[in-house]
Amino acid sequence: MKLVALSGSNVGTKTRTVMEHVTQTVMAQDPDIEATLIDLAEVDMVFSDGRNFTEYPGDTVRVTRALMDADAIIIGTPVFQASIPATLKNIFDLLPTGAFRDKVVAMVATAGSAKHYMVPQQQLQPILTYMKAQVVQPYVFVEEKDLLRNQIVNDDVIARLDRLVEDTLVLTQTYASIREAKDAAYGF
Repeated sequence: MKLVALSGSNVGTKTRTVMEHVTQTVMAQDPDIEATLIDLAEVDMVFSDGRNFTEYPGDTVRVTRALMDADAIIIGTPVFQASIPATLKNIFDLLPTGAFRDKVVAMVATAGSAKHYMVPQQQLQPILTYMKAQVVQPYVFVEEKDLLRNQIVNDDVIARLDRLVEDTLVLTQTYASIREAKDAAYGF
């Protein structure tokens, strides 16, 4: 199984801190999983101009190809101005509409306060659903007070992140088994 943990911002460290924990948890739960952490702060992405994702150069094609090849994706997004950042939205714009078909996608959000709790459900989930993802519920919301010096300091947040990883892996394996059984039944 291939899993991509995507830290969806080109600034800040909170989302990266959380996504590092997610990636470590994936590897601890199943060392056979090919887990990759992609931090949009560490890549040079081109803005979408409508081309096929395979036609972009450098980091842009590398990141989009990794997402297209993944069986599961865990997206971490900060909340800026009550919205997901443009760098993350650009990723979705680079990909085809059905990019997440047959993929399990989980959501993690970081924000300064609880007042932005619904942003993932109101903004990110509709995009993922439109792109045909099997979205893991519930998402994990991490507030600034849950982090200190690039460490998660809230045990409840850690437990919820660990459960999100577990649910993501179980759902990915379950959907793969269902597809295999379906393909076998139809002779594919």
